[in-house]
Amino acid sequence: MQNQFRYCREAALLSAALAVIAVPDMVRAQSGSAGGSIGNDEKSLSGSRGSPPAVEPSRPARRGKPANDEPSRAPQRSGGSGNFDGAWVLTSVGATCAGSTDTVVVTSGRMVGQYGTGRVSPNGATYGTGAAGSLTWTMSGRFSGRSGSGTFRRSDGCTGTWTGSKQ
Repeated sequence: MQNQFRYCREAALLSAALAVIAVPDMVRAQSGSAGGSIGNDEKSLSGSRGSPPAVEPSRPARRGKPANDEPSRAPQRSGGSGNFDGAWVLTSVGATCAGSTDTVVVTSGRMVGQYGTGRVSPNGATYGTGAAGSLTWTMSGRFSGRSGSGTFRRSDGCTGTWTGSKQ
């Protein structure tokens, strides 16, 4: 096996040496001379020429009106509740069941919590549904300023009230 490998290696070296002798120009090829060229085609041993002149002179960027000259507008929210946007902590107290506390986030009229979702209208009226384990519930109420309150009803028959405060 080693003899066959040695024989193949010697044959490859002999072929390479014969190729160098038969075609000497291929050995003396300079880098960059095989294939096309990219960029500066005029190269010399003493350096390269400077960057080519621009085809079109550059123009200064067009300036618009300064921001303070344009009338500013408040962003429009369709069906949103911008003044209620943010994090809220809701605490529920059940008449015949244990209470709980949940944090919800209101964004543009949508209320999302760990256990439920809901809507908040621009006037603060809110309605939501939720689920945890085998229990489901509905809640309704109203947010006003930085507080809110309402009622809830669970699928196991428990009813109660909730209060909320904006964080």
